[in-house]
Amino acid sequence: MATDVETRIDTKLNVGAKIPFKWVIPFIVIGAILPFFLGGYATFQGTLIMIYAIAILGLNLLTGFNGQFSLGHSAFYAIGAYTAAILVYHLDWPVYAAIPIGGVVCFVAGFLFGLPALRLEGLYLALATFALGVSIPQILKSSHLEGLTGGVQGLDVFRPKVPAFLVENFGLTMDQWWYLIAFVVMLLMFWIAWNLINSRTGRAMMAIRDNPIAARSMGVNASLYKSLTFGVSAFYTGIAGAIAAIVIEFVAPDSFTFQLSILLFIGMVVGGTGSIWGAVFGGFFILTVPNFAEEISTGLSYAIFGIILILVIYVMPSGFAGLVNLLRVRIKNML
Repeated sequence: MATDVETRIDTKLNVGAKIPFKWVIPFIVIGAILPFFLGGYATFQGTLIMIYAIAILGLNLLTGFNGQFSLGHSAFYAIGAYTAAILVYHLDWPVYAAIPIGGVVCFVAGFLFGLPALRLEGLYLALATFALGVSIPQILKSSHLEGLTGGVQGLDVFRPKVPAFLVENFGLTMDQWWYLIAFVVMLLMFWIAWNLINSRTGRAMMAIRDNPIAARSMGVNASLYKSLTFGVSAFYTGIAGAIAAIVIEFVAPDSFTFQLSILLFIGMVVGGTGSIWGAVFGGFFILTVPNFAEEISTGLSYAIFGIILILVIYVMPSGFAGLVNLLRVRIKNML
C-alpha cells in the first residue's frame, strides 16, 4: 500500500521541499567565508540566526509538512538546552557529545508527547502544545529540581578552547569556530530534511497534511507518522537548543518562555510554511527585526514589530520562499 501512496500522490505536494541547487554551492561558499569578514558580535549574531533556522525547520516539518499545529516548541528548545547544559555542567561531558544527546532526548520527549496528542487536532492540539510550552519553564524553576537545573539562577556552560592548530594556522576565534560548527550542523540538518521530505515517508507526511482520510484509505499509518514527525521536529529543535546553550554559555528558565514559541512560529510563517530553505530567512527575521524595533523605540518596540510583521505578511502572504518562487516564475515567463 505504501507504493500506492508513492505513485498516486500529487507531485505538487512536495513543492515546498524543492531547493534550487544552483544556489547551494554559492550559499555554502559565502556562508563559510562570511565570519572572516565580520566582527565578533556580527559573527555571534550569524550563529544565532542559524540556530533559529534549525529550530524553525523542525517546527516546519511538523506544521508545514505534516499539518500539526504547535505553539509549544520553546519546551523542546529548553529540553535540548538543559540536557546539554546538565551533561556538561554536572557530568563533565564534552560539549560536542552533549549536542546530539540533547536532540535524542527531545526526539523521545516529542514522540511520547505525540502519542496522546493523536487524539487532538487543530486548535485543541495547539492548546495542548501551548500548555507544554508554558509549563516547562515553571518545572525548570522548581525547587525539587534546583540541584539539577540551577533553579531560577540557571547553569553556566563554558565552551572549550578552539583547537590549537586552527588558531595557529588560521587565527580562528571562538566566535568564528562556533559559527562554522553551527553552519555545518545547519547544512546537515537541511540535507536530512530534504531527503526526508522527498522520500516515501515525506510524501506520506504531506498526504496526511492534505487529506488524512485519503491517506488512511491508501494504507498510510497516520498515527505512526504523526508521532514520528513530532519526534523528528522535537529532535531538530533540541539540537538547536543544545547548540544555543553552549554558544551563549548560559541557560535559565526565563530564556525559554512562551514568547520563544511565538517567535519560532513567526519565523516559520515569514520564511515560508512548507519550505526548507525559507527557515534561514525566518531565523534572520526573528533575530534582527525585534532588535531593530527596540532600537527605534524601547517603549513601543512590540508595536513597531507588529507593524513590520503585518507589512511583511501583506507583501509576502506565502512567506519569503513563496515570494522568491513567484518572482522566479514571473521572470521566467517574461523571458
